Amino acid sequence: MAGVEKIVEKMQRQPYGITFSESQKVLEAYGFKVVRHKGSHYQFRRDSGELITIKKDSPTVKRAYIEDILSRIGK
Repeated sequence: MAGVEKIVEKMQRQPYGITFSESQKVLEAYGFKVVRHKGSHYQFRRDSGELITIKKDSPTVKRAYIEDILSRIGK
């Protein structure tokens, strides 16, 4: 979890430079799983039913998605 916490700190400091794989690692560490993938959109769901959709942009994920991830994991 130490590596995930470093990524979360990076998300808070610099929300523009986060890759899709980094955001996926954080979501999976906080209980989200990929439930659907269509085109460039990935849907992640928690056991509680909470759903989040992330668009896989190249090379980084947009700031709005990073802010959404942070709010959902309580950071």
